[in-house]
Amino acid sequence: MPEKIRCSHILVEKENTAREVVEKLGKGERFSKVAMQYSIDGTRKKGGDLGFFGRGQMVKEFEKAAFSLNKGEISGIVRTQFGFHIIMRTE
Repeated sequence: MPEKIRCSHILVEKENTAREVVEKLGKGERFSKVAMQYSIDGTRKKGGDLGFFGRGQMVKEFEKAAFSLNKGEISGIVRTQFGFHIIMRTE
């Protein structure tokens, strides 16, 4: 059975906004709360939750970062064609 992980993310358009998000998370703000405030995609209503996914389902930059995280870990800024992501592996 292929490996599946569960992640949440925050997607923003500008790198400086992504840095602001990283700063808030670094100060201990809840990921889901920050996602609801900042994220520009449909997952914002769910606190950034993307659900479970396997390899080959996300763009390669996102996938590489997501699969390199341990449970509970938050990535740095990941740039894709959609914008700038901050990813948290939840399961």
